[in-house]
Amino acid sequence: MGEHPPREAGGSGVAVEVQDRTVTVRPTGEIDIETAPALQLALTEALTHASPTRPVAVDCSLLTFCDSSGLNALLTARRAAQETGTVIRLAAPNSQLQRLLELTGALPLFPLDQDPPASVHPPRGCSDGLPR
Repeated sequence: MGEHPPREAGGSGVAVEVQDRTVTVRPTGEIDIETAPALQLALTEALTHASPTRPVAVDCSLLTFCDSSGLNALLTARRAAQETGTVIRLAAPNSQLQRLLELTGALPLFPLDQDPPASVHPPRGCSDGLPR
């Protein structure tokens, strides 16, 4: 299956990028009670493209904050992923998110990657992929 350009799930501001080996969800900023539904929508969309051989990677590198609402969205998606044998990985989580996972006992539930997944598509507004 080929790669699809990133798009925002339901216009939510959380990009979902389908690649050959992974499906990447890219939330930005703060995930709280107001923005967690957008993350949940993006994760639900990502899971429609994921499989046991194509995990979901949540790129946390642009997150500045995540509260229990965001954690709930991640845990709900993890439960749905388990039903199909799919894994949800967290990539480049900041110290605040890691602390939230530790305090709630959820840290062992998500494999962690130190680096964010590479994007095969340049960021919007950058035709050559180089930051301005």
